[in-house]
Amino acid sequence: MGGLPFTAEQFYQVFARYNDVLWPAVVLWWLSTLALVLAVWRSPGISRWLMGLLALCWLWNGVVYHAWLFTAINPAAGGFAGLFLVQAGLLVSACRGPVQPFFAAHGWRQSVGVGLTGYAFLYPLLNISAGHRFPAVPTFGVPCPTVILTIGLFLTMSVVPAWLMAIPVLWAFVGGSAAYLLGVPADYPLLGAGVVLAWVAIRQSHWRA
Repeated sequence: MGGLPFTAEQFYQVFARYNDVLWPAVVLWWLSTLALVLAVWRSPGISRWLMGLLALCWLWNGVVYHAWLFTAINPAAGGFAGLFLVQAGLLVSACRGPVQPFFAAHGWRQSVGVGLTGYAFLYPLLNISAGHRFPAVPTFGVPCPTVILTIGLFLTMSVVPAWLMAIPVLWAFVGGSAAYLLGVPADYPLLGAGVVLAWVAIRQSHWRA
């Protein structure tokens, strides 16, 4: 299919297995992440906790989704797992120093960031409304909504460390380009989110120069 080493049916069967086996964790990720995002919205001073949870989400995707499940149909999944594990390590490293607070940006960045963050939580419902049937449906906590959530939260920061943005931007182009081929309309905003974050990275580099 369009150069992909697997069919759309095989792709959705990965999600079916993921949801069948891990549905308690899927629900827990959604509830715990939403609760922490709302807590940080009210108290940005606890942003370190949310950064740590993002690290766990990227670790989960690297180990559980890519290395365990996606490798069954995609030879590139091992490399994807490595990318997600590197990003998890970078997020952990960011927690060790001063953490820029989330929801501290102003203007369009705050608006777009909050919008993408909310979109990530609606992601499972959007896929179901598009005609996908549970359990063969992408749910919260898999790679694309995790990256949408990460980019959304990054945009709400007044300054984002450049080394935290590269992998989310890269995956936005990987996942966003595959959305049409695999019939995942909920992933369409991912490509745009990646373009916006890449522009922010370039602008920050320009300001520092």
